[in-house]
Amino acid sequence: MNTMISLSIAMAAGLLFSRLVKRIGLPNVTAYLVAGLLVGPYVLDLVSHEQLASFSILTDVALGFIAFSIGGEFKLSHIKQIGGSSLIITFFQAITACLLVDVVLLIAFPGDPALAITLGAIATATAPAATLMVVRQYKAKGPVTGILLPVVALDDAIGLMIFSVSLALAKVFAQGTAPTVETMLLEPLLEIFGSLLIGFAIGVVLAFAIGFFHSRGNRITIVIAAVFLGVGLSQILPLSSLLVCMAIGAGMCNLQKEYEKVLDFNERWTTPLFMIFFVISGAELDLSVLPAVGLLGVLYLVARSVGKYLGAFLGARVVKADKNIQKYLGICLLPQAGVAIGMSQIVVSALPEYGAQIRAVVLCATLVYELVGPLLTKMVLTKAGEIAPATKRAKVTD
Repeated sequence: MNTMISLSIAMAAGLLFSRLVKRIGLPNVTAYLVAGLLVGPYVLDLVSHEQLASFSILTDVALGFIAFSIGGEFKLSHIKQIGGSSLIITFFQAITACLLVDVVLLIAFPGDPALAITLGAIATATAPAATLMVVRQYKAKGPVTGILLPVVALDDAIGLMIFSVSLALAKVFAQGTAPTVETMLLEPLLEIFGSLLIGFAIGVVLAFAIGFFHSRGNRITIVIAAVFLGVGLSQILPLSSLLVCMAIGAGMCNLQKEYEKVLDFNERWTTPLFMIFFVISGAELDLSVLPAVGLLGVLYLVARSVGKYLGAFLGARVVKADKNIQKYLGICLLPQAGVAIGMSQIVVSALPEYGAQIRAVVLCATLVYELVGPLLTKMVLTKAGEIAPATKRAKVTD
């Protein structure tokens, strides 16, 4: 089937399912994932493997704009108001999830320390896209939402560091190679700080460029060019596209007085792009991996979930955060997708003897977390009083 026709079918399926799930109160992102799963190569095969591969540029760009939107929440005044809370909570939830998965898997599979250590590192990753979509759709606002987006954004940087160190240790156990300061610390630090520095520099240029143009169309064009540049540089340099684009958004919002208008313009046009991203993500979920994960997959899912919740709770208690943050934040951090899958792909080449098994576990976790995570996020934000009841929300024009 023609690639453009397949893309059209994917978008139509996403729209149709969003109307269906609206009747039972589920978030749109869940509808998009289910729609993609059905039209994808593993069910109806209306979108083939080859066509999914050709959509990769769309997913790269969508992740760039997702990161840019999250970076737009890093207003310095807001960060000062939160203080170091977001960083402390992010560190606690990432470390707790990593250590708990490590311990549980080491007890269950004592002969495979490399496997346990690697999956523990991957457990740190949290998908920002699903969380952002739920916050956007329901216009959530409050203490939990206010700290959720910074935590999700910072999680990528901390997770990358933990993954780099853990992978180096896993190689020691699996291959007998000696870890070095370069592979464990220098390379991940260069990637993190290099990404933030280059992204912020682009954000500075973007902020000043916006001042020369006042029409909505021109400003949208400038933002698109900046994000494209960030994603493109990340593909040719050892940079994280998520961190680069997040830094672009952060630089722009802190230096441009009309940043709220720019973010509003960006939100309006990126809705269909994000829908395509989630439909494609759903189409890539392979149901055949479910029988292959067995006890390992179940233990990973349970240990990571408990670790994320417990870590966020402990971090929130340490900084004496709002009670709702202590109770609900951890549940909002369960979604896992692109970053975790990317880490698993690195493992395939770095530790080929464990690559297929780890990839199967991560894909299974993605399937579960991406389908259940958005619903849980909506539920807890509603309980926290940050999503208004349906009767009080303004009716969205179709």
